[in-house]
Amino acid sequence: MDMEKGPLERAAAEEYASWFKALADATRIQIVSLLARRRTPMSVGEIVAASGVGQSTVSHHLKILADVRFVLVERQGTSSLYRINEACVSCFPTAADVVMGNPVPAPPTCE
Repeated sequence: MDMEKGPLERAAAEEYASWFKALADATRIQIVSLLARRRTPMSVGEIVAASGVGQSTVSHHLKILADVRFVLVERQGTSSLYRINEACVSCFPTAADVVMGNPVPAPPTCE
């Protein structure tokens, strides 16, 4: 069988699926967008103030985004600062590229 016409390799498909799942929520999209546009680490409180979403909800979404490495956590004493992971976000393939078999970036090796 021509590998060019076969399905995406399972490991890559699972990695992309975890990315899509992490971004399958409007609040998480807003948080990623906020951090990407600010380009500076932000505390949960700052994200709450900017997004208008409750603290526990923001914390929950940040954990999901950190699990797939879209955001990185910097510990400073008893607080945490969150920043966008430029390496992962820049590699994020579009759904159309994955589905249509267009060249997509390899899953990144993130910090």
